[in-house]
Amino acid sequence: MATKTLKKKTTDKKVSNMTVKELKKLIKDTVLEVIDPDYGLELRPEVEKELQESMKSKERIPVEDVAKELGLKW
Repeated sequence: MATKTLKKKTTDKKVSNMTVKELKKLIKDTVLEVIDPDYGLELRPEVEKELQESMKSKERIPVEDVAKELGLKW
Protein backbone atom coordinates (compact mmCIF):
# COMPACT_ATOMS: atom_id res chain seq x y z
CA MET A 1 0.00 0.00 0.00
CA ALA A 2 1.30 3.45 -0.88
CA THR A 3 2.10 5.84 1.93
CA LYS A 4 1.83 9.58 2.01
CA THR A 5 5.16 11.32 2.46
CA LEU A 6 3.49 14.56 3.57
CA LYS A 7 2.67 13.23 7.02
CA LYS A 8 6.15 11.86 7.67
CA LYS A 9 7.87 15.12 6.71
CA THR A 10 5.64 17.39 8.78
CA THR A 11 4.51 15.46 11.86
CA ASP A 12 7.72 16.05 13.79
CA LYS A 13 8.10 19.68 12.77
CA LYS A 14 6.63 22.67 14.57
CA VAL A 15 4.86 25.32 12.53
CA SER A 16 7.08 27.92 14.16
CA ASN A 17 10.10 26.18 12.60
CA MET A 18 8.62 26.13 9.09
CA THR A 19 9.41 28.56 6.32
CA VAL A 20 6.53 30.42 4.68
CA LYS A 21 7.04 28.25 1.58
CA GLU A 22 6.81 25.04 3.66
CA LEU A 23 3.69 26.28 5.44
CA LYS A 24 1.99 27.19 2.15
CA LYS A 25 2.81 23.73 0.75
CA LEU A 26 1.42 22.09 3.89
CA ILE A 27 -1.82 24.09 3.60
CA LYS A 28 -2.12 23.33 -0.12
CA ASP A 29 -1.47 19.61 0.38
CA THR A 30 -3.94 19.48 3.28
CA VAL A 31 -6.69 21.13 1.23
CA LEU A 32 -6.04 18.83 -1.74
CA GLU A 33 -6.08 15.80 0.58
CA VAL A 34 -9.47 16.85 1.98
CA ILE A 35 -10.86 17.30 -1.54
CA ASP A 36 -9.27 14.06 -2.80
CA PRO A 37 -8.35 11.50 -0.13
CA ASP A 38 -6.14 9.72 -2.69
CA TYR A 39 -4.03 12.85 -3.26
CA GLY A 40 -0.34 12.03 -3.02
CA LEU A 41 -0.79 8.31 -3.53
CA GLU A 42 0.90 6.59 -6.45
CA LEU A 43 -0.49 3.91 -8.72
CA ARG A 44 1.22 0.55 -8.86
CA PRO A 45 3.13 0.24 -12.17
CA GLU A 46 0.87 -2.56 -13.42
CA VAL A 47 -2.27 -0.47 -12.81
CA GLU A 48 -0.73 2.52 -14.57
CA LYS A 49 0.16 0.31 -17.55
CA GLU A 50 -3.41 -1.05 -17.75
CA LEU A 51 -4.82 2.49 -17.68
CA GLN A 52 -2.49 3.62 -20.45
CA GLU A 53 -3.48 0.63 -22.60
CA SER A 54 -7.16 1.31 -21.90
CA MET A 55 -6.79 4.91 -23.06
CA LYS A 56 -5.36 3.70 -26.39
CA SER A 57 -8.42 1.53 -26.99
CA LYS A 58 -11.35 2.85 -29.00
CA GLU A 59 -13.77 0.71 -26.99
CA ARG A 60 -15.71 2.63 -24.36
CA ILE A 61 -18.11 1.40 -21.71
CA PRO A 62 -21.17 3.61 -21.18
CA VAL A 63 -21.21 5.24 -17.75
CA GLU A 64 -24.72 3.86 -17.20
CA ASP A 65 -23.36 0.30 -17.51
CA VAL A 66 -20.59 1.01 -15.01
CA ALA A 67 -23.04 2.57 -12.56
CA LYS A 68 -25.38 -0.41 -12.93
CA GLU A 69 -22.52 -2.87 -12.31
CA LEU A 70 -21.57 -0.95 -9.15
CA GLY A 71 -25.17 -0.87 -7.98
CA LEU A 72 -25.44 2.90 -8.34
CA LYS A 73 -28.49 4.75 -9.58
CA TRP A 74 -27.71 6.86 -12.61
